[in-house]
Amino acid sequence: MARRCGITGKGVLTGNNVSHANNKTRRRFLPNLQETSFFSDILGTPVRMRLSVKGIRTIEHNGGFDAFLLGTPDRDLPAEALVLKRRLSRAQEKKAAAA
Repeated sequence: MARRCGITGKGVLTGNNVSHANNKTRRRFLPNLQETSFFSDILGTPVRMRLSVKGIRTIEHNGGFDAFLLGTPDRDLPAEALVLKRRLSRAQEKKAAAA
């Protein structure tokens, strides 16, 4: 499983551990990923994703999972989020057609 946020796209960064003697050894900076589930009102089911804490805060700030995905342009979303956005828009169209 990739260490990448499904919303923000944050991934692993690399750098150096620098000792007091100025010796440099390579290290990795891992993103703070959490396995979370958001309830989608349009789909009627919870959606599980691995998100960074910044991604979770972004979703909550923008009014929830459905509002965030539908209100964000496609160019700003990673592939995993685009698939979910298409599912949401199809389900929304079905509900509108049935009503």
